[in-house]
Amino acid sequence: MAYQIDLSGRVALVTGASSGLGEQFARALTRAGAAVVLAARRLDRLKTLRAELEAAGGDAHVVSLDVADPASIRAAVAHAETEMGTIDILVNNSGVSTTQKLVDVTPEDYDYVMDVNTRGAFFVAQEVGKRMIARSRGAAPGTFTGGRIVNVASMAGLRPLSQIGVYAMSKAAVVHMTRAMALEWGRFGINVNALCPGYIDTEINHHHWQTEAGQKLINMLPRKRVGKPEDLESALLMLCANESHFINGAIIAADDGFGV
Repeated sequence: MAYQIDLSGRVALVTGASSGLGEQFARALTRAGAAVVLAARRLDRLKTLRAELEAAGGDAHVVSLDVADPASIRAAVAHAETEMGTIDILVNNSGVSTTQKLVDVTPEDYDYVMDVNTRGAFFVAQEVGKRMIARSRGAAPGTFTGGRIVNVASMAGLRPLSQIGVYAMSKAAVVHMTRAMALEWGRFGINVNALCPGYIDTEINHHHWQTEAGQKLINMLPRKRVGKPEDLESALLMLCANESHFINGAIIAADDGFGV
């Protein structure tokens, strides 16, 4: 018998939805039946994606969001709930990186990565979590009050990598943040888990895999390949599913065995 994840009736907020993994996650959630709020700074990209999703029969809305700005976070979440209803699923995906040796990291580099990847991820989850908790406390018995928060971390948060040390530090904090949130918010029916992707071919890094350095890295990987954004869909949808109520505080590596 076929098994299908059905997210009909659920509202999902995806941060960093203007490209890469966020864009693909939004497509997957829409195909599963969720109404999706697309959040990022590049509104033109979001509007193009919204048109694509709506043309395929999906329900999507666009909000402007700068995760490094707490006021922007509060405004975006409020706008999303005004337009689409209460948020049931958060895919906390926004992230940035720099590439350099640790001795070359400047305070500006450090703040840039930490403000988005760690501080931004925390306050986005906090804002959505507050609303999920309030809904849980005020709901009638037997109604759906839980929520799903998926923090997109990285295999680098589990295994530090050369040249991206600050990025690895920021994602390691997201991993521990996930466990802390799962511990505090689980009693309200909120499941908080982390997805840790390995090397994924996206528009940002696509050119790198064609270079000598990129090919050398690929040959060092267990199966000598990089993943595609759609390779992460099944893990994401599993963590967002209504049926995943017993999965809380999990750190899911989707890295093709790189961390083994």
